[in-house]
Amino acid sequence: MTKSFFIFGAGYSGRAIARELAGEAASIAGTTRSAQNAERLKEAGIAPHVFQGGAALSPDLEKALAETTHLIVSIAPDASGDPVLAVARETISKAMPALKWIGYLSTVGVYGDHDGAWVDETAECDPVSERSKQRLVAEAEWAQLGAETGLPVAIIRLSGIYGPGRNAFRNLEAGKARRIVKPGQVFNRIHVDDIAGATAHLARRFETGIFNVTDDAPSPPQDVVAHASVLMGQETPPDIAFEDADLSPMGRSFYGECKRVSNARLKATGYRMRHPDYRAALEAMWADGNWRTENS
Repeated sequence: MTKSFFIFGAGYSGRAIARELAGEAASIAGTTRSAQNAERLKEAGIAPHVFQGGAALSPDLEKALAETTHLIVSIAPDASGDPVLAVARETISKAMPALKWIGYLSTVGVYGDHDGAWVDETAECDPVSERSKQRLVAEAEWAQLGAETGLPVAIIRLSGIYGPGRNAFRNLEAGKARRIVKPGQVFNRIHVDDIAGATAHLARRFETGIFNVTDDAPSPPQDVVAHASVLMGQETPPDIAFEDADLSPMGRSFYGECKRVSNARLKATGYRMRHPDYRAALEAMWADGNWRTENS
């Protein structure tokens, strides 16, 4: 089967997915909010289209969608709903004859706070933040579209994203790294290589349902900074108590949720993590020297 991918929201994760698929896709197209970003998409092998939501899709975008076999959505909803479904639901349902699979990139934030307990895809979702509540609604809408059309829809729940250009090394180099300590707090993370690898894997298998795409080792955030500083040969930044950290409301909201997220269902499909924990990932990026920029 000739594969043609379309990525709504070809940002950091979307560009990595495109690079992952470059050797097997006949074509890859994707959207950006600004024509000024078009060159960056081209560098990742993506034919760019400007999409800012609105009332209608452009003719060029409609044409690209009509040829798409695999649709990947990486645009966050807002208070008014999912911007892709708002304008493209009819097109997806009735004007994409080649479409065989949909992947929707969501967040493990939909689980909310579980006081450090392990959660998997069967766990109750009780999101805390408004953005995670909006994500949960959008997940249900994409799943419903799948049910209506008979298309497989994979809901891909991501944990904290990092990788080249976005990591503790960069923060240390810029003098912005802080070791904020909240006793008992742990987070899962996911390297962008595994977002790309797992999404491509699920697409190849036409998987449907919910999948946690996350690492094996939920860990305290201060430990990540400490390990990166050791690798860089820098002095480890001092501990800062959470109560004294003067975080933004969004920053504080991340610390309002504590859970350990299982990736067992993803692994059961045959996917093997490229970076199973932050230690392995940081060590690989440092050894390869590719931590500073996205495309290096």
